[in-house]
Amino acid sequence: MSELAAILAERIRRDGPLPYDEVVDSALYHPTYGFYATGGQAGRRGDFLTSPEVGPLFGAVVARALDAWWDELGRPDPFRVVEAGAGVGTLARTVRAAAPACGPALHLVLVERSAALRAGHPADVTSLADLPEPDGPAVVLANELLDNLAFGLLEMTGGGWSEVLVDVGEGGGLTEVVRPAGSELLARAAPPAAASPGARLPLQAAAADWLRRALAVAGGGRVVVVDYLATSAELVGRPWTDWVRTYAGHGRGGHPLVRLGGQDVTVEVCLDQLSRVRPPTAQRSQAEFLHAHGIEALAEEGRRRWAERAHIGDLAAVRARSRLTEAAALCDPAGLGAFGVLEWTGQPSSSQG
Repeated sequence: MSELAAILAERIRRDGPLPYDEVVDSALYHPTYGFYATGGQAGRRGDFLTSPEVGPLFGAVVARALDAWWDELGRPDPFRVVEAGAGVGTLARTVRAAAPACGPALHLVLVERSAALRAGHPADVTSLADLPEPDGPAVVLANELLDNLAFGLLEMTGGGWSEVLVDVGEGGGLTEVVRPAGSELLARAAPPAAASPGARLPLQAAAADWLRRALAVAGGGRVVVVDYLATSAELVGRPWTDWVRTYAGHGRGGHPLVRLGGQDVTVEVCLDQLSRVRPPTAQRSQAEFLHAHGIEALAEEGRRRWAERAHIGDLAAVRARSRLTEAAALCDPAGLGAFGVLEWTGQPSSSQG
């Protein structure tokens, strides 16, 4: 049993079974024993790979998108861009390196809950542990953050939808138990009425709360979320271990309650739960988003440089060839290109969350 599991087991013995989201939150973000406090991170030397770590091309495309959004907002100075779940700041570095037109006005705010990861932030940004206070229109970006927020679990039983809790088993380890779900939980999750016994659904209250706060920070600007997306109807029709995934050292991990703090825990983002906060203005795949903001032009530039310098084989040639490889990976319909991109623009109406 890990040190974190022992801490939670003692708490359960004292106070009773814990909601799943509290256990997942501790597994990821406990200040001493959580995954992100003990060295877990994205990157080729980390535990999983996200689009910014594929190479600098993703940041170059985001830089072009920022220029377009800066124009839409009337070219404010400062132009505040908040990246939530920023890790060590890889995306911010590649955006800066792309030298966007908005660069001189760009005020980057990197939000990262893990103190260990915040220590790696560039010196020319504002580094925070949580979203900042609203301060005029802003762009709020979240690349693969919401899948990494704590989630509860519901399970269809013979008596209807029940809540999955974490208890201490006979052998002293952590185990799952179920109890009838309260009306408040069911109202928040709005699970499909038709589901087979054993079907599960995540309750993503933390993601919904994050969206509410991000919309307030953005003001009349824009919130952009890139992540695994699915609907409740899709999730209840699939095995739950298909959409709750764990990772360690670029490999799949075990059950979420195993090796607490030693593996990443992720969940596909339930689109309808987010939409109840406020329906997105736009939804498309990552591949479509990148094409809309000029990845083809950047890839073509790399193709020309490669043709010109392949016979030389210098660093410029290698970078040009890498750009083509990156473009293919980022737009792969069977991989990163299939991620969803949700955008919220403008002010919510008075009838929306």
